[in-house]
Amino acid sequence: MEGRKFSSSRQVVIYVRDFLARYDADALRYFIAVAGPENQDTDFTWAEFLRRNNDELVAGWGNLVNRSVSMAAKNVGAVPAPGDLTDADRALLATTQGAFAPIGDLLARNRQKAAATEAMRVVGEANKYLSDQAPWKLKEDPARRDTVLHTALQAISDCNALLTPFLPHSAQKVHELLGGTGVWSPAPRIDEVTDLDDGSPYPIITGNYDDGQAVWASRPLPPGTPLSPPTPVFTKLDPSIVDEELARLEGGS
Repeated sequence: MEGRKFSSSRQVVIYVRDFLARYDADALRYFIAVAGPENQDTDFTWAEFLRRNNDELVAGWGNLVNRSVSMAAKNVGAVPAPGDLTDADRALLATTQGAFAPIGDLLARNRQKAAATEAMRVVGEANKYLSDQAPWKLKEDPARRDTVLHTALQAISDCNALLTPFLPHSAQKVHELLGGTGVWSPAPRIDEVTDLDDGSPYPIITGNYDDGQAVWASRPLPPGTPLSPPTPVFTKLDPSIVDEELARLEGGS
């Protein structure tokens, strides 16, 4: 951490409860997945945490969701119905739909960093598509505008499923912004069981995962689903938090 070996006795440490009192759980989950140690040591720095949060979660994924849902809500009030797809539309949807198999394989092999990185690469492709197609310039061609927005929203739906293992809390928010209701991905829980021979209790992590709507596949986004103006999915952090956290670290030391 900041170039020093983690040590609770020397107060070179981050306690999860302290972290979650100031920052979102998904921001920590994402950072650990995409920048944490897998087969070698890594160095946690507050500057890198700030960059990952603001550049990748806020400006990358969150901005894609916000501007796509915002334009669709403003212009249509619902998920638009698509017209004839162009090669660019089909290429994006092939990218998002085709990402489930390779990312699923990475997760099956516990390659969290590679899986999260690949999921965000797909998000980048969706951002590029939206910038290239520029639906905000298509006021005179509402049919094409609606096709672009539907394609973007379908890509967002796919990316939300791809990112759910890393960002379960924000995945619920995106699910709702896309007009979804109910629980997207149920949280696990800790149960105490007594199935040992001596009957002694011990805790297990389990969950009733069939109650959720999340599936590891692309599902068509129904046209006509009502949309409301979105609220930000992630919180942009002020650069001052770096100095504040370093001061806490020095004060603890």
